[in-house]
Amino acid sequence: MTELGPVAWPPAPIRTERLVLRRSAARDRETFIELFASPEVRTYLGGPRPRDELERMVPEVPGRRPGLFVIELDGAMTGTVTLDRRDTERPGHIRPDGGETELGYMLLPRAWGHGYAAEVCAAALDWSDGALPGEPVVLCTQTANTRSLRLAVTLGFTEVERFEEYGAEQWFGVRYPVTPTT
Repeated sequence: MTELGPVAWPPAPIRTERLVLRRSAARDRETFIELFASPEVRTYLGGPRPRDELERMVPEVPGRRPGLFVIELDGAMTGTVTLDRRDTERPGHIRPDGGETELGYMLLPRAWGHGYAAEVCAAALDWSDGALPGEPVVLCTQTANTRSLRLAVTLGFTEVERFEEYGAEQWFGVRYPVTPTT
């Protein structure tokens, strides 16, 4: 699901020390295709999609939906970070009715190992804390994805449960927003 409720979308670009989170543009189409066709990027996300299928299916301006930020490095797209509503049909929820805000991200392999994922995820969570006050955020990743597990803990997520999905053990965690003290 992609509905974030009463949040105005898109927000103004969010600038971090090295990156920009922004709305997608037509110039990002090839990078969207590269992300979804990459065996490295899609290792823990169900595997790569066929490039010819993506060339046919990806719209001229991809990713134009609430909750999806393009990650820009030095003027070029290098990945995405998303805040979506978790599908109520999937396992892993903290509320009986489900539909929690879920953090997701993908970066091209050339951007790995530089701390960009932590930087953009922290910025997206900060934005979420302001746009959706009091709303917890969940994250789900395969337990085999040790880098993603380390990042989840660094970002303040705590494990809620583990379960089997997509033929692999999944780690499901939650991050509650910091409430200001008065």
